[in-house]
Amino acid sequence: MNLPESYPYFNRDLSWLKFNERVLFQAQDSRVPLLERVRFLSIFSSNMDEFFMKRIGHLKRLESRAIPQVGTDHLPPSHVLKTVRDDIVKQIEMRRICYDKLTSDLQKQKIQFLKWSDLTEDEKSSAKDYFMNKVFPVLTPLAVDKSHPFPFLSNLSVSLGIMLSRPKNNETLFARVKIPDVLPQWLQIHMSGEKGYRLVRLIDVISANLNELFPEMNIQNIMPFRVTRNAEIHDEIEDEEIEDQLDLVEEELRLRRVAKIVRLEYTPASDDSMLKYLRDELELKDEDLYPISGELSYNSLNEIANLNLPNLRYRPFSPTKPLALRDPNENIFSAIKAKDILVHCPFESFSDSVERFIQEAVDDPDVLAIKITLYRAGENNPIIPLLIAAAEMGKQVVCVVELKARFDEARNIRWGEMLEEAGVHVVYGVSGKKVHSKTILVIRKEGDSYCFYSHVGTGNYNSTTAKLYTDLSLFTADKRIGNELIEVFNFLTGLSLKKNYQKLMVAPVNMRKRIVQYIKKEIELAKAGEVAHIVAKMNSLEDQEVCDLLYQASQAGVKVDLIVRGFCCLRPGLKGISENIRVMSVIGRFLEHSRVFYFRRGAKDPLGGRFYIGSADWMYRNLNNRIETVAPVEEIGATTYLWNLLQRILNDRTQTWDLQPNGEYILRRPEPGTPKSEDRTIHDDYMLLHERTDSK
Repeated sequence: MNLPESYPYFNRDLSWLKFNERVLFQAQDSRVPLLERVRFLSIFSSNMDEFFMKRIGHLKRLESRAIPQVGTDHLPPSHVLKTVRDDIVKQIEMRRICYDKLTSDLQKQKIQFLKWSDLTEDEKSSAKDYFMNKVFPVLTPLAVDKSHPFPFLSNLSVSLGIMLSRPKNNETLFARVKIPDVLPQWLQIHMSGEKGYRLVRLIDVISANLNELFPEMNIQNIMPFRVTRNAEIHDEIEDEEIEDQLDLVEEELRLRRVAKIVRLEYTPASDDSMLKYLRDELELKDEDLYPISGELSYNSLNEIANLNLPNLRYRPFSPTKPLALRDPNENIFSAIKAKDILVHCPFESFSDSVERFIQEAVDDPDVLAIKITLYRAGENNPIIPLLIAAAEMGKQVVCVVELKARFDEARNIRWGEMLEEAGVHVVYGVSGKKVHSKTILVIRKEGDSYCFYSHVGTGNYNSTTAKLYTDLSLFTADKRIGNELIEVFNFLTGLSLKKNYQKLMVAPVNMRKRIVQYIKKEIELAKAGEVAHIVAKMNSLEDQEVCDLLYQASQAGVKVDLIVRGFCCLRPGLKGISENIRVMSVIGRFLEHSRVFYFRRGAKDPLGGRFYIGSADWMYRNLNNRIETVAPVEEIGATTYLWNLLQRILNDRTQTWDLQPNGEYILRRPEPGTPKSEDRTIHDDYMLLHERTDSK
């Protein structure tokens, strides 16, 4: 990143691009099954789409306002934009090379990506029939002339730009045909002989049959292209004019549809006239234009990754039922009351833990109330009908729905309306703060008293992502935690101003203060010659106050291990500044999403330190602008599990990357001579661990 030797911070956007480069490596890694490599290539591209929507638009807006500097590295937005573009152009070329290698490897497995010209006459005839019967009816060609304005281009839509003319004059016209995303993007050509897949792109089928859309016209030039729109549109809304949170989010969604275009991707045509035309019509600069080879929308590769070829995919894996919840004669509340329960998804079952917790709360006549926060609930979430059923049975059900969960807003609005209609008390977040907390509170009458059963997690209440992301869940009947969760929900739904949380860390109330206190305590202990160690696992690290304290901890002799999956602004390994700090990133089969925080506190036995899990990264937005909840993990079996989890990552040599002082990441490799049977990834290790536990 060409930083001065003494400069202590990385740029967050450049660091994020390094993270996505590690995702791209998964698509290049021969240890990953072939179709999974195809999926990683799609994930890399989807991540890049989101980066443009969220970060490029943000930086452009700052640049237009002449903001002099941004971020912990204090760089001008114009400088960041130029440097980011340079890195993106390099990554696009890396993606092309990866794509070429993947298509070659797919060819060897009899999966062929064909052009129209590669098809036999019989195949062309079959594809033409498909076009006329299934594609042609849903296409809408839009021409531009005196009576037809330039068409609206929706975000991430793939289009064919077409230059054509009438036979009787030389007037050139532009037309646009949107490639319908409601249809499969790959057409499988049926083979009569040996088994295999012959696949042709939908966009190629449409391109080859444009004469059906423009009969009697001369088609001069065709150029496929795709646009990306800015998703950061808050400044275009006058908040004071919109009093209702629901109305505000609906207005944001409306504006996002028509937000400024920040990227034009295109497959170069035979001449540049159409590119110049689009650039001018869309009011773009040259730096907004990105020529693409391979696929214009790599998201379509998910159709390839889903081909029914088990030998080219990861070994199927079924989560195990958590050990503490296996007694068929014991209800979940008795199990939780017996001891705190830690669950590790996707290795342990979300449906047998979180969903069961809510199901039994619905069915149990002694349960009086259920309170839950929903951030990204996803589609077809079984929790929603359970909450509706509970409300219909007369239980008090409170659901805090975060409407501004990026790109999930429309779905969350729909869920909120359904829940409200059923009688659930729905609260749409807190003004000015996102509710990112992952919490459930069940209040149960037992004898003459109430018992509180709490869940605090690191992941969303989403049964789909629970199979794809590594997340941790804590179930506890600790009354102190239950009482504090009541206050958290009162803060979310009412006007509670409680600040003296003792067990929980709650942002923006006391979390920053507690993290600062804990880091300072490790510094004191190190200076006094005691054992001092911090291990923090999270998605991103950016908060300057926390980073500065970690630098102080390093200089005091505190051992600091940071497991940061995504971007990291802290710079490890700087002489005299961060020599005692290691930063590492795990990228593998599952998305590392759990947040774990460990402070040794001078304990001779590492298990005597303090463990926490929860929803917050160490970022300014999480500590200041979001509602977050982090809970202590104290049960000895659970703390032992967390310590072993952290140690596996710290000592892994298969899928962990080490951040260097210059901003580069180096992938660890097994020691020479390591038997192949022991060369397992972290995720393989955990699947094996839980399979063995299950067999017992």
